[in-house]
Amino acid sequence: MDLRIFTEPQQGATYDTLLSVAKATEDLGFGAFFRSDHYLHMGGDGLPGPTDAWITLAGLARETKRIRLGTLMTAATFRLPGVLAIQVAQVDAMSGGRVELGIGAGWFEKEHTAYGIPFPREKFGRLEEQLEIVTGLWDTPVGADFRYEGRYYSLADSPALPKPAQRPHPPILVGGLGAKRTPALAARFADEFNVPFSSVETSARQFGRVREALVEHGRKAEDLVLSNALVACVGRDDAEVSRRAAAIGREPAELKENGLAGSPAEVVDRIGRFAEVGSTRIYFQILDLHDLDHLELIASQVMPQLG
Repeated sequence: MDLRIFTEPQQGATYDTLLSVAKATEDLGFGAFFRSDHYLHMGGDGLPGPTDAWITLAGLARETKRIRLGTLMTAATFRLPGVLAIQVAQVDAMSGGRVELGIGAGWFEKEHTAYGIPFPREKFGRLEEQLEIVTGLWDTPVGADFRYEGRYYSLADSPALPKPAQRPHPPILVGGLGAKRTPALAARFADEFNVPFSSVETSARQFGRVREALVEHGRKAEDLVLSNALVACVGRDDAEVSRRAAAIGREPAELKENGLAGSPAEVVDRIGRFAEVGSTRIYFQILDLHDLDHLELIASQVMPQLG
């Protein structure tokens, strides 16, 4: 089981705070540091304000050496596909080939309004075209041009540069709970499919849909990594769990039902249930970014039991 750290900086975090978490992620042996791609807080005051996902990852690319770096999920509404392809390729080169692109349609209308970003009515079609364009640009041979004519985007005589360090290109992550279009999109483009903040039963159902879509697109089930993202609240005892739950404004009982909460043994057991339905990668959503002891506890008492 690959364990990764996932942060939500729009809730209030500076780059320096994120750097501290990323360095702890690396030092403690986790596989990756991921972050959300949002510009507006969801509860609280959001101070000191948002940080940009790809600018953050560019900085971390130069200040870390081993961990993978990526987004859950980059909003397709935030960036034009050609610009996104350039940004991700550049950060991939800056990191020595450690970047992964998680991308989704975008959903939080209020943040678009707050920062003057258009919020289109049809988002899924745009996401599909973005994936076609980004992967098309990366996969075009050096010296050849890329052209694309879609409903939402058109590219002509593009040199399709720069190329990312990873070949054929950085891993693509798609996720969500859609019953048909989302699994089909994953089967066409993704290297990983992520089910966010859902039960074992929901995950099993969605993983099944994705496996069926893979077969329909001529791919094998093992071609795709299946993963879960879940809020983490781990403690050595009930008092520590309660303290960490209070710090993020949640209740221990609710977190145990919907996330990865409780003692290390309880969390290992719960992760095992996700593994039984096919998950091989877990993103621990860490909401208190100043509690680095939380990461140390997970690394020292959860990680060793999962191999």
